[in-house]
Amino acid sequence: MKSCPTCRRLYEDDAGFCPIDGVELRGATDVPPEPSAEDSRIGTVLSSRYQVRRVVADGGMGRVYESLDLVENRRVALKILHTEVARDKVALERFKREFEISKLLPHEHIVEVFDFAKLPDGGYMLVMDYLEGEELRAVLKREKTIAPERVVRMLAQLAIGLDEAHRRQLIHRDLKPDNIFLCGKHEGDLIKLLDFGSVKDKSEGAKKLTVMGTTIGSPFYMSPEQAQGLESLDARADVWALAAITYEALTGQVPFQGNNGPSILLAILTQTPKLASDVAAAANATFPIPAGLDRVLDEAFEKDPGRRIGSVGALADKVGQAYGLEGSHRDWAYTQQQTLGEQVHAKLPSLLGPPKPSRALAESDPFAAPTPQGATRAEDRTVRQPEPPARADGAFAPRASVDGLEAKIIPKGPPIGLIAAGVVALLVVVVGVVGIMLALR
Repeated sequence: MKSCPTCRRLYEDDAGFCPIDGVELRGATDVPPEPSAEDSRIGTVLSSRYQVRRVVADGGMGRVYESLDLVENRRVALKILHTEVARDKVALERFKREFEISKLLPHEHIVEVFDFAKLPDGGYMLVMDYLEGEELRAVLKREKTIAPERVVRMLAQLAIGLDEAHRRQLIHRDLKPDNIFLCGKHEGDLIKLLDFGSVKDKSEGAKKLTVMGTTIGSPFYMSPEQAQGLESLDARADVWALAAITYEALTGQVPFQGNNGPSILLAILTQTPKLASDVAAAANATFPIPAGLDRVLDEAFEKDPGRRIGSVGALADKVGQAYGLEGSHRDWAYTQQQTLGEQVHAKLPSLLGPPKPSRALAESDPFAAPTPQGATRAEDRTVRQPEPPARADGAFAPRASVDGLEAKIIPKGPPIGLIAAGVVALLVVVVGVVGIMLALR
């Protein structure tokens, strides 16, 4: 390995100059880490082999360091839990689970975790493959939306990795742009899926870390059954989350919005998102969205998992086909992004068709054709939601911990929309009766 004498970053032996500082690289052992007054770990060697060189990320759970594995002569990432987090037994068990799941899933599209160890100061660390690139979240913050061919290729690779996890009855449960890493390559992104610490193991005899009636995950990407903490949750929850990520990557907006955790979960349970094609058209998006994709997303956002697209592979196939691509996601995952782009943009004009009324306008049009017998609209399907769990007692419902937010699980009972409609109807009746009485006087 080589290192930059200015920034201390590590590079492969065939590199010549640091692209950050423009200086000539030297052997890593000839460029010792620069000590830091803020972090005493920098410059130390952990577990007698991992030389800590610099901080690359810091979060609520822990800190990530770029390090040199002196035994294997390779660059690795050390993810070390904050001391106060390590005292939480459940948080520590989830941290360790990330290592155990990685050992079960050695896969090109799942980040590899090499080691798990306890440190002398009482902390705990994971030793992971060091990835060059950026999270999807950073890309979306900068670019707002990304090209459909890039989305198709990303989704195809994620489907290959996740379908293998699902085959082993492992449900990720925390799919979000922050956990999708894009390693830039000449032919396009190489996708790595991060953080299996929240995984749900559906296999027989698997240890459970989640109390019934609570939820794990990020609210914007939760399926209804995950939002309610249902034990019946399966791989179709990951289908929902990937559909939400696809929607956001193409429109620049999350499909279900709210000001806080509870309001987001309520939207997921009771609302239908705007058509992605309408959102793109209203924003005059660079990449218009065909109506065929709206139908795919409607099916992926079914409240009832039994009516949802059954696997992430099937979702990836349907998204690619909505853009006119031939073949399957296993073909598109490794097709050059430029080639996919040429195919998508050649088909797109014929897929867009004439302008169409919005979903709301079409439904309010008295001259619109009736829905064929036996057919249903996406909004009609939202009424048939999965049953929420029963209340724990007469006074309190179970609570959901969502990325630091707490949200009450929706208690069993009639939907909020129906209650509101009933209240409005009652007010209309009362006003009418009062009017009649005044008229008779």
